[in-house]
Amino acid sequence: MYTRLYEYNTGPAVGSTVLRFYGADWLVWHSASNSVTKYLITLLQASLMGMTSVVRFVMWVGVVFVVPAATFAQPSGQRPQAQVVRVEPDAVRVDGTLGDAAWNLATPVTNFTQREPSEGEPARDRMEVRFLYDDGALYVGARMYSSQPVQASLSRRDDPGQAEVIAIALDTYLDRRTAYGFGVTAAGVRLDVFFPTDNQDHVETDFDPVWQARTVVTEDGWTAELRIPFSQLRFNSRDKNVWGLNIMRYIPSAEEEVYWSLVERTQSGWASRFGDLSGLDDIAPPLRLEVLPYMAGSSRISSERDSGNPFDDGTASSGRTGADVKYGIGSNLTLDVAVNPDFGQIDADPADVNLTVFETFFRERRPFFLEGSNVLRAGTGNYYYSRRIGARPTGPASGDYIDYPETSTILGAAKLTGRLPSGMSVGFLTAVTDDETARLFSDGRQSEVGVAPRTVWGLARVIQEFGDQGSTVGAHLTSVHRDLEETDPLALLQSRNAVTFGGDTNIRFADRSYEVRANVGLTHIDGEPEAIAGYQRRSGHLFHRVDQETIRFDGTSRSMNGAQITASVNKIAGRHWLWGYRTMIESPAFEPMDFGRLNFAGDIEGGPTLTYRETIPGRFFRSYSTSIGLHTYTYFDADLGSRHSIRNFNRATFLNFWSTNLNVTRFYRGQDPQRTRGGPSMGVPRGWSVSWDLQNRAGAETQWAGFLNYESNELGDYTSRYGVELSVRPATSLQLSAEPQYRKGKGTRATIRGPINRQYLTSFPGGSVASYGRRYVFGFPDRTELAVPLRASYTFKPDLTLDVYAEPFASSGRYEQFGELLGARLPGLRAYGTDGTHITRLPDGRSAVIDGNDEFLLPNYEFNIRSFRSNVVLRWEWRPGSFLYAVWQQNRDSRMSDGQHVNLGDLFGSLSASGDNIFAIKTSFWFSQ
Repeated sequence: MYTRLYEYNTGPAVGSTVLRFYGADWLVWHSASNSVTKYLITLLQASLMGMTSVVRFVMWVGVVFVVPAATFAQPSGQRPQAQVVRVEPDAVRVDGTLGDAAWNLATPVTNFTQREPSEGEPARDRMEVRFLYDDGALYVGARMYSSQPVQASLSRRDDPGQAEVIAIALDTYLDRRTAYGFGVTAAGVRLDVFFPTDNQDHVETDFDPVWQARTVVTEDGWTAELRIPFSQLRFNSRDKNVWGLNIMRYIPSAEEEVYWSLVERTQSGWASRFGDLSGLDDIAPPLRLEVLPYMAGSSRISSERDSGNPFDDGTASSGRTGADVKYGIGSNLTLDVAVNPDFGQIDADPADVNLTVFETFFRERRPFFLEGSNVLRAGTGNYYYSRRIGARPTGPASGDYIDYPETSTILGAAKLTGRLPSGMSVGFLTAVTDDETARLFSDGRQSEVGVAPRTVWGLARVIQEFGDQGSTVGAHLTSVHRDLEETDPLALLQSRNAVTFGGDTNIRFADRSYEVRANVGLTHIDGEPEAIAGYQRRSGHLFHRVDQETIRFDGTSRSMNGAQITASVNKIAGRHWLWGYRTMIESPAFEPMDFGRLNFAGDIEGGPTLTYRETIPGRFFRSYSTSIGLHTYTYFDADLGSRHSIRNFNRATFLNFWSTNLNVTRFYRGQDPQRTRGGPSMGVPRGWSVSWDLQNRAGAETQWAGFLNYESNELGDYTSRYGVELSVRPATSLQLSAEPQYRKGKGTRATIRGPINRQYLTSFPGGSVASYGRRYVFGFPDRTELAVPLRASYTFKPDLTLDVYAEPFASSGRYEQFGELLGARLPGLRAYGTDGTHITRLPDGRSAVIDGNDEFLLPNYEFNIRSFRSNVVLRWEWRPGSFLYAVWQQNRDSRMSDGQHVNLGDLFGSLSASGDNIFAIKTSFWFSQ
């Protein structure tokens, strides 16, 4: 709904006092002066601290950081003013015609300014926007004149497609930081978002209030009427209310954006630069009680059934009922309670073959965890990944046949969110997942084994704002408690308690041109020694790594404590030059994975970035930018040295609104302690990564884009990816799109450490002294991958849509060679079949290796995977806030130990793979008081 080109991070400090505690001197900020220099020095010192000082720094930030609101107050200048008029109930009938006499009582807003294509020029076509209100709702009436045909293509809710849009943004708390966005296309499709920060690009699209909008296309343009109930907004109760306001119109045929309160291309901020909407007198938040009961049923039909499997009769049916309840506590807080919730997601995750040590993270799609979660997610970074709640159990189970649960049952969940009159935003979430068992069948007998304990999840988040430039300070707390007895086998694998705590700040100053961000977090886990030992051995820690100067592994420990610090300072506004510096420090025992995410702890990474941009159209480009940055990666194990990469990012928008990106990264040699999964660190070669894309203008009814990516290193490994995206509208109500992608190469994928060349497979005893007596075996992968995501969307009317998603997918991996690590810290491999070794490929795909007197077998690691996933969803909002979903899903897949390159035959062969058909229907009924 809103489009901007740039998004940056960073930000200030104020005077200072030196305190001494824990035997160290600390610089503490206060309002005595505006010493940004001292702040930068403090950040630099923090980035060089050892572990003990890091812990002290964490304690200092968590306890001492206090900044008065007046410190960063800046004059806002004269804001544009709009007036709203009170009318009698039922004075406005929302039909899109603006035919009610009440609209004549309001003074229209008419002064609008272009941001695109000619910033600062008056809007090309006239527009009038009026505001009315009664006891229950705010009404918006808009008349858009047009000198050219109006684009009014139909699409699903929250998707503007390529239609004209009128939108308003409301800062109802007048905090100059957050805002609600309501819009409607010329075809009557509603758009609603929430802006959790003072940034137009940062939007929460899961905000789905119950409101009304109607439009009518006329000979000279189009008209729109919006009714926004006060029950769907949060605001402080006052006798006289003033809300922040902005109005935007988008005309895709001309790529024209016009605003009532213009935020220039070179400025930062969004809600902080709104005008004012006055006249909302004597309104109070109404009693807010919303109940959404639901009924759901599903049936799974398997295409192939093993007659010997006692757990599979070819079909499986289930049904459930429950309710979601929302209750307003006072004027500021909302309590959401899910009773016997339905947490099934309607949209499917894409197929993925991940051969790296890093976990694949998917988007959250479940409505309960999306709606109103802006406070819960803000600033929590690594510490909160909502898809941990209800995820697939991880406990082991073995048998001839296994009935393993795909998810953990969520017994109930609740969250409390809102904003207090003091300007503090709060969010609390709790959920309980049930214990889960897997059913086993072996030797004619059935049994059960526990695979997940009953677990209580908790999250608390507070954000206090200060000043008038969107500055904040906040804190978060997460906790996971598993109901594990000492004798429970799962107690040997999982922590009993996992807690994180952190504080963060985001400070803007100098009219929002500069920004400082800082985040400090502590983690704690405890449990049985065997479980804690497992955490220490995980790829994110590798405390048992054999080539450390001091082995950190402690098999008797019952707990593990760690810390993380992130900090950045940036210049985020200005016509040409922008810059920034970012650093992140994670102690080796930092462990947020029970509720969050982690790649590797025990590192220090970051670096500076410098950007030059031009936002005024010139001879060839409407705008362009080029950035260069240095990224440095070092470890707490200083003997591993450091790795560097230089990055160059370039973006340009042509005069016809086509856009392109060209990004180049040069990786330098270094060390990767994760590659051997606990063996010695392995060298990383020099490499390159280049990516390029080109797309036509966003408002075109036929849209296309193409991209390519190429990665290589000095050892001769490479990976290339190519793809195109095409979206067409054969009819006003129908949109079709395809995104074919192809990947080929010898390697896996690039990471912050550079292109990964060889794939770790396993280890054996009998290695050389240089590799600490073990053979760390790698394969030389030759991979191909094909995927063609297809989408079709037919909109019968704005509240009734049919969406189809289908993705045939094929991936293969063939290992042309195998070899073992030459020695600790080296990048090369001793290839089997050379240097006095022999390797023989056996008929069953395994490989026999002979090295002197040693003989061993390597399993067949080759694969050819075919997958087909599809999702057909009929969505009908049959009354305001009440929905009916009818869903048909297919999950088909096959895997062969054959590494032959995949082709179109494999891709479409996935359609005949075995799998499941899932049919589901769900209906909900919304009512409120």
